[in-house]
Amino acid sequence: MDFLHTQLSVVQRQLAFVATDNIDWKLYVQSFSWAVTLFESYLLIRQYPLYSKTKPPPALASHFEPGVFEKSQAYGKDKAKFALFSGLFKQCLDSLMLQYGFYAWSWSAAGSLLAKVGYGPEHEIKQSIVFVFTLFFLSSLPTLPLTVYSTFVVEQKHGFNKMTPGLFVTDLIKSWVLSFALGAPFLAAFLYIFKWAGDRFVPWLMAFMIGFQLIMVVLYPTVIQPLFNKLSPLPESDLRTRIENLAGNLKFPLKHLYEIDGSKRSSHSNAYFFGLPWSKHIVIFDTLIQQSKPEEVEAVVAHELGHWYYLHPTKMMAISQLHIFTILALFPAFLHAPPVLRSFDFPKEVAAQPPTIVAFLLFQMILTPLEAVVSIAMNAVSRHFEWEADRFAVELQDKLGDSAMADMGDRLGQALIALHVKNLSTVWVDWLYSAYHHSHPTLTERLRGLESFQEKRQKKKE
Repeated sequence: MDFLHTQLSVVQRQLAFVATDNIDWKLYVQSFSWAVTLFESYLLIRQYPLYSKTKPPPALASHFEPGVFEKSQAYGKDKAKFALFSGLFKQCLDSLMLQYGFYAWSWSAAGSLLAKVGYGPEHEIKQSIVFVFTLFFLSSLPTLPLTVYSTFVVEQKHGFNKMTPGLFVTDLIKSWVLSFALGAPFLAAFLYIFKWAGDRFVPWLMAFMIGFQLIMVVLYPTVIQPLFNKLSPLPESDLRTRIENLAGNLKFPLKHLYEIDGSKRSSHSNAYFFGLPWSKHIVIFDTLIQQSKPEEVEAVVAHELGHWYYLHPTKMMAISQLHIFTILALFPAFLHAPPVLRSFDFPKEVAAQPPTIVAFLLFQMILTPLEAVVSIAMNAVSRHFEWEADRFAVELQDKLGDSAMADMGDRLGQALIALHVKNLSTVWVDWLYSAYHHSHPTLTERLRGLESFQEKRQKKKE
């Protein structure tokens, strides 16, 4: 532990200038946040002409019924135009809040609210909680019309939205209440660790974050998910038998097999698994069951089990923990840096002893360009994992010695095509747009990959 703290101290000495130099951090954040937004807008402009193509890629032409490809192109155009507008709108909003001292005002407003109920500035954790939820609520209101438009105009127009206005409002209220019910104690514990551990907070905070994630693995399916969707045991059927046999043969620790009423809100479909290492749950959207054959759904689940087989969730969690560790290792230099708060319009008395939550929020803004690069790297890792999971499905026959799995690669390909067609997903994708935004390879890339895996498997047998 002492070695870790020694190395962290070296990092802080390299960043000592943050606490002394009068850098215009506001200009820095404004410049880089706009640079990221304009780059994302450029990517949308690169992608947009592809929605004018009149024919799908040759490998997919036979899978589109008349008119369906045109619908997918129109859906892609509408989503791209909305994404371009909403991205610029949100950036303008963030830029205005930053320029006119909204964060400093929110901190003062939180202090004033607490003063009315008898709490002074010495109650930093309470003021921090009020500050965060003031920011969250007031910054959410201007973007609420965007969510409404996306749901009831874009998704409605293309036949995907199943939500009623009443359900939308109910979901919104539930999410706000849930955010406070979980966020307040999390934030209180998060900030208490800073106060308790001092500048040696990094390992303790890492342990807390990991523990919280494990708790959420248990709470999400049992407490949170039922507030929004109904999870029902998958009825006895050919599909249930297929999945239970597959899980049993792979020694996958399946505890529950659920069908979720995703059609309550959307026509989009999916499947996933979650749980602790010794107790897993598979969830299949009712829309996927309705839109695909049992053998195709089995192939989708086989792909998901490939993620488990290769420990992808564990590896991704390890990578994310490394990312968090890097952020926390850099943070102490900004935690004790009055010039940073002064740059964002906080008064001298607040900047003299920077509140932890304020310093952390501003630090996150300063990391904007780094986070954009990290997201590209994370997408690259995720796409690599998707290739591995696809290869796993292709090689299932060899792993299990079951001839019934010989066509799993073909079934997965058909399932992927069906999902893309039913979801009106874009099949023409610009490479740079995909690298930045997509955590999965494109459909044509995955189909070529499946063919390659099958050819290699066949050559090995010969």
